[in-house]
Amino acid sequence: MGRRRAVVSVIGKDQVGIIAKVTTVLSENQINILDISQTILQDFFTMMMLVDVSGFDKLDVLQKELDDLGEELNLKINIQLEEIFQAMHRI
Repeated sequence: MGRRRAVVSVIGKDQVGIIAKVTTVLSENQINILDISQTILQDFFTMMMLVDVSGFDKLDVLQKELDDLGEELNLKINIQLEEIFQAMHRI
């Protein structure tokens, strides 16, 4: 089986520790970050990460962890498999 990738998106009000807390959840699940992009527009934070989920089959459990973190930080955090993300955002 080839490499499976997923897109993690984080949107919300900028605050200290967002990247650290999101990457901690990923590392605790043995998920490697392949690429990361973040932008802050005034006090609005957006981050996209491409992550390797090869051999990882608990995306629903991971999404729940990210939902809990998002609730704690008042952010919207999503994870989607790359092919689903691309299909949804095709122009």
